[in-house]
Amino acid sequence: MAVMSLAPLAVAALAFLVERPMHPYEMFQLVLKRREDRVVKVSAGSLYRTVEKLEGLGFAEQVGVDREGNRPERTTYRITPAGREALTLAVQSMLATPAVEYPEFTLALSELHVLPRPRAIEALKMRTAELDADILLIDRSVEIVSERDLAEVYWIDLPYRRAVLTAQRDWIATTVSRLEAGEISWLSEAAPTP
Repeated sequence: MAVMSLAPLAVAALAFLVERPMHPYEMFQLVLKRREDRVVKVSAGSLYRTVEKLEGLGFAEQVGVDREGNRPERTTYRITPAGREALTLAVQSMLATPAVEYPEFTLALSELHVLPRPRAIEALKMRTAELDADILLIDRSVEIVSERDLAEVYWIDLPYRRAVLTAQRDWIATTVSRLEAGEISWLSEAAPTP
């Protein structure tokens, strides 16, 4: 079977269905509870549309419709064997093959020169503070899952994300120090071009 490119939200939705049958709203609540909205762009509407597409592809199927009180009907889905295979291949491919991504921060760094040096330094220091807060949040999350004896395989992304954020924070701190020391030349401080 050829590897079908699944959108990140489709991968997340199928992974939820591996856990158990559920309806899209329940998936959305789990995304928020587990803070997975930090790794996949999601809204309740986009999740419903994604699950409908997965059903159309034969990767998910309806198993029931429930209604509680005055709430709207909620359709519960489960993953199909084809969905499990597509998920397996997608995750394997995502792990094995680096993807070309277009992060905003890299773009902002490449255009850092458009700011006056003091504003660039201020912005980078603000980012460092945000990264420190994110790292603390990850540390707390690791404490929580460790206390619950949840197998590390379910939260292995947390130490990875912490390592990436720590590396970014450390790189920024070094760059800010170099900017403050004048080690990095600045266009606005350079001699005018003839």
